[in-house]
Amino acid sequence: MDLRHLRYFLAVAEELNIGRAAARLCISQPPLTRQIRALEDELGVDLFVRTAKGVELTQAGEMFKVEAANIRMMIEAGIDRTRRVSAGRLGRLDIAIFGSAIYDTVPKLLQKFRCKLPDVSIVLHTMDKNEQIEALRQRRITVGFNRLVAPPADIGHELVATERLVVVLPEGHQHSAGKAVPFRALADSPMVLFPNVGRPNFVDHVIELCRQQGFEPDIAQVVGDAVTGIALVARGFGITVIPESAASSLQFAGTVYLPFADAPQAVVDISCLYRASDQSPLLHAFLAVVREYRESVSPVGENGLRTS
Repeated sequence: MDLRHLRYFLAVAEELNIGRAAARLCISQPPLTRQIRALEDELGVDLFVRTAKGVELTQAGEMFKVEAANIRMMIEAGIDRTRRVSAGRLGRLDIAIFGSAIYDTVPKLLQKFRCKLPDVSIVLHTMDKNEQIEALRQRRITVGFNRLVAPPADIGHELVATERLVVVLPEGHQHSAGKAVPFRALADSPMVLFPNVGRPNFVDHVIELCRQQGFEPDIAQVVGDAVTGIALVARGFGITVIPESAASSLQFAGTVYLPFADAPQAVVDISCLYRASDQSPLLHAFLAVVREYRESVSPVGENGLRTS
């Protein structure tokens, strides 16, 4: 069936007058009458009966009016959805997350994206760095979030934020009463670090920072995540180092969070990973929000502290 037939039929059904319907459609009456007859022949039913004032719908015509209107709405909705998908304003975004960024940075970014594009469905997956890269290659996810990335050539990355590190101490620790901790003070206590997968990772980053300060850290435990690490600190297993954003979300009784008094290099970044070859409008709409978010957060200055 020609969709034009539906448009012509609905015009006549709404006007109940061939002349007015023809004027509305900007065509003459004879071709409109022929189109209506062709539609009736195709359906094998009479849709209209002529009256002194124009036409009236038959019972079959009344039913077809409802169905034709529904079809028109479905077509219009389909066209609208297609255009929004093309513009990156509709669709599904599969996102992989891992580590401490999920406590603050990623939720804020996703909230910003959802406010801009509320019709995009966001589906989250937990994957470490290596799993994210493999899932991107297999097109199981669109983007991933991770820290300390050095992706291969086929994986693009966009910096989301750079943040300073803070130290988590148990209450009663020799440095817990101060306002800041010298970085070399980490050498005086056993350390609980995380995560224990996806190396090179945050553990390697902290170890390298310690070596730059001239000491090897005493690593008591390497655990799966920040929550476990801080929980062990609260129970006296040692101290730990976490990104500043995680510190704002993970507050445990029996712990003290302090910045470093020195070591401006004690920072860590978080990046968004994606397929370098992906040209989808939805991905580019998301990356635009990532860039807006990066510009909206305060940068880390030369001293490792956020500037106002």
